Amino acid sequence: MAQCTAIIDIGSNSMRMAVVQKTSRFAFHILHEVKSSVRLSENAYRNNGHLQQSAMDRTASALGEFLLIARSFKARKILCVATSALRDAPNSTEFISRIRQEHSLSIKIIDGVREAYLGGMACANLLPPMDAISVDVGGGSSEFAHISRGKVIEMFSLNIGTVRLKELFMDHGDIEGATRYIDNALETLPFGSMQTLIGVGGTFRALTRSLMKKENYPLKKLHGCTTDKETFISFCDAIIEASPKKLKSLNIKADRFDTIKPGTLILQRIARRLEVEEFVCSGVGVREGVYLSDLLRNAGDRFPANYNPSVRYLLDTYATFSNHSVECSALAKRLFTLMHTHLDLPESYRTELVMVAKLLPIGLGVRYYAYQKHSHYLALNALNYGLTHSQIALVSHLLLFKKGNTSSDLIPKNSYGSLLPAVKILDALYTILWLSHILLAQRSSASALTLAFSDGKLTVEGKDLYLAREQLKNLPLPAHLSIQLRD
Repeated sequence: MAQCTAIIDIGSNSMRMAVVQKTSRFAFHILHEVKSSVRLSENAYRNNGHLQQSAMDRTASALGEFLLIARSFKARKILCVATSALRDAPNSTEFISRIRQEHSLSIKIIDGVREAYLGGMACANLLPPMDAISVDVGGGSSEFAHISRGKVIEMFSLNIGTVRLKELFMDHGDIEGATRYIDNALETLPFGSMQTLIGVGGTFRALTRSLMKKENYPLKKLHGCTTDKETFISFCDAIIEASPKKLKSLNIKADRFDTIKPGTLILQRIARRLEVEEFVCSGVGVREGVYLSDLLRNAGDRFPANYNPSVRYLLDTYATFSNHSVECSALAKRLFTLMHTHLDLPESYRTELVMVAKLLPIGLGVRYYAYQKHSHYLALNALNYGLTHSQIALVSHLLLFKKGNTSSDLIPKNSYGSLLPAVKILDALYTILWLSHILLAQRSSASALTLAFSDGKLTVEGKDLYLAREQLKNLPLPAHLSIQLRD
């Protein structure tokens, strides 16, 4: 696969491109994103689905500039897909031929089921594991994918989209007609009630972004943000009833004023039809699905077990200096096994602890001085995939270190503290993490240390423990824990 790939998704309302850089076999990160509200299907639904000349001109111009951006990053592969606007249009071949002639770009039209699969597969790989239904509300259609145990097991597509409803109903003030249209379409859904709905696409992200601002949410991350039923449904009601002035006060951007209401109505009716209790925002969708279907084409469209592409990206990019983090993670795992019962640490925290230990040195890739602060910043901002917001907050926070302070002492005010576990758990994990680092201060192997634990006392035997003994003075320990070092 090319090291740098551009993925273009031509929708009915917006066209988006992501430029993605691969850092190792399955690890990647986004170098650049661009969006243009080309409104390719504008006035099409009033004209039997035919694309209008002005809309095709806008889209062709934007595509040309997208390609200039892709070439500036030296993208050696460009994957371009189109969804409802082109698959519905009787004159789509005219537009496709024009783009091929003007820009030497081949556009692949994907059907609704494939679109549903790609969006669902991206969610299955890049969100925490969950049994859920992903719903991608686009301009012309909405796609559904049932996700279970990391796989897409069922897909469905319906011709209910924001632009379609806007032109057929909302522009005429016919909300009741739009509601009937949506509900009639939803009757054909093969799914029963679903506890969790994953929202994909611009409408859901716009609603989530507005809710986050309204509630002063502690992390600036849309991907993985979770909202309960009562909050989400009441906010949908407020959006549907709002005037343009009120929409602005609800933090809806002006370029979404004419599509946010039909999109919100669709989501509201879907939520009621499926009796959804929890809403999860996805920052990934068809584009990421297209990329992953290429990246994982020989792996069954799934990452290997216990693989996290964000963690691997950070290690590939910022932790290339030594194997110290690998040794720390091995030692942290041993220490956790010995002491977690005594420290009242649930087994479930082992995963986060090992992950943090591996990420300890990433800040060194920025600057040695205060590298723990740099590690914290990088993790907080670049850990995007496969983790809950609580996990991201915990992993990032544990990377902070200050002599003589516990982890709970270092929680920033008015920040992500509400996402962290109880102080007792936080400080116990912090102790194990930085103890593993201190015991390997001389950069030796974790296997060279012998550990024993009994009645709250940890005994460590090994060679060259002078530096460890000296640095251990800087680590506050829980009151019921003591450590003895033996050379």
